[in-house]
Amino acid sequence: MKQLVIAIDGYSSCGKSTTAKAVAALLHYAYVDTGAMYRGVTLYLLEQGIAFDDLPGIEQALRDISISFRRNRRTGRNELFLNGVNREDDIRQMRISNSVSEVSVIPMVRHAMVAQQQRMGRKRGVVMDGRDIGTTVFPDAEVKIFMTAEVELRAKRRQDELAEKGEIVPLDDIIENLRKRDHLDSTRAESPLRRAPDAVLLDTTHITISEQVDFVLDRVSSALFAAGWE
Repeated sequence: MKQLVIAIDGYSSCGKSTTAKAVAALLHYAYVDTGAMYRGVTLYLLEQGIAFDDLPGIEQALRDISISFRRNRRTGRNELFLNGVNREDDIRQMRISNSVSEVSVIPMVRHAMVAQQQRMGRKRGVVMDGRDIGTTVFPDAEVKIFMTAEVELRAKRRQDELAEKGEIVPLDDIIENLRKRDHLDSTRAESPLRRAPDAVLLDTTHITISEQVDFVLDRVSSALFAAGWE
């Protein structure tokens, strides 16, 4: 069967990653969490003390950074490795959430990550979630979904995720962080967060993860049928 590129874009904490991982598993596709890649760069810059306006320092850092994903056989999680070390839990901390949009607007960072993402999906058979997959990384993706949800619900989901990792953050702080990230991501000059003209809108405010997965799989079936690939 012909393999597709499935692009799932949208706002933070809409269920993109959970849905994308489930779809990838059901289709036996590769899964790439592109947002985690920017979080990995952000973590590296913070730990190395490289200022976000230090462009020569960032250029050198990008040469030193190696990002890969490995599936944890025990948990089933797709985890990020930064220079060979598992940093999955570290990149999910609130301090990274507070800085990742500032890093992701830097053109050289986006160029480096987009190039790597395109290499990852070159053979197709991949589900990618992020902000600019359907517009910049794979504008020719056969299936494009743009996810959104009410900000208060997104913040509560994020708060629960952080609490599971032992990080207690007030809901108002998370709402402020999400709104800041939404603004920065949507207004940046380089690959802004926006819905591709041919992307299907999916509002996840009042639906379950299972319903989100079914929604995407229906679009996959339609794409395969329309192309005569089934």
